Amino acid sequence: MPPKAAKSTDRSSELESATSAAVSRADIIALLAEHRTTLVAELKTTFFDEVNCKLDELQRESDNHGERLTSLEENANTFDQRVSRLEATCSALQTANDKLKAKLVDVEGRHRRLNVRLVGLPEGIEGPQPSKFFAKLLQDAFGQDVFPTPPELDRAHRSLVQKPGPGERPRPVIICFHRYQNKELLIREARKRREVKYQDNIFRVYEDYSPEVVDQRKVYKTVMSDLYRMGLRPSLLYPARLRITKQDGTRVMFGSAVEAKKFVEDFGGD
Repeated sequence: MPPKAAKSTDRSSELESATSAAVSRADIIALLAEHRTTLVAELKTTFFDEVNCKLDELQRESDNHGERLTSLEENANTFDQRVSRLEATCSALQTANDKLKAKLVDVEGRHRRLNVRLVGLPEGIEGPQPSKFFAKLLQDAFGQDVFPTPPELDRAHRSLVQKPGPGERPRPVIICFHRYQNKELLIREARKRREVKYQDNIFRVYEDYSPEVVDQRKVYKTVMSDLYRMGLRPSLLYPARLRITKQDGTRVMFGSAVEAKKFVEDFGGD
């Protein structure tokens, strides 16, 4: 009978072990479930809250940047419109300014039409009454056959620049005639003689042009030299138009130095 009792004891032990193992697994599963619930709760209360907080901040920043970009676009459109209006205004002002400058140059040029420049006369030669002195000087220099009486002058003075020192080039003399005919007569005679002598002083007579007109006429200098060498007779009309007289007497007019240069090249090729 003892063997049977032993077998019974072994089976009881196995049953107790199995029951203990089953209880341990259930406890572990329950414990794991509890830990999982706790971890999820902790994650919800800590990690996810922090993430949501940061996401909210990012969303606010994104919304703020969006508003700023919208504001910048609106400002850019406003500035673009203002710049467009400003450019249109500047263009209109530029056009008006160009017209005013052209008109001013024309008015100044017409005002100078009665003027001539005498270049080469020593400083101080005119004394205290320059108008009377230069009127008599012109009569003496050009002769009584040109000016039977001293021409009537409205003004006579040196150019308005700093007085030169000893040994420096004297300032030009600007003379304003009372009558345009006397001024034209003087210019014609001066072109014939080129250099005029008064006592021991040699001087030249030129038209009195504004600086703008001088610059316009200066561009014809090379072309006119070529025309003289070719035996043609060029002349500059006011303000800056070139007239060429050919050998047969026909005349050609040019409004720019480029046109005149092309004529010289074509004429030289012929």
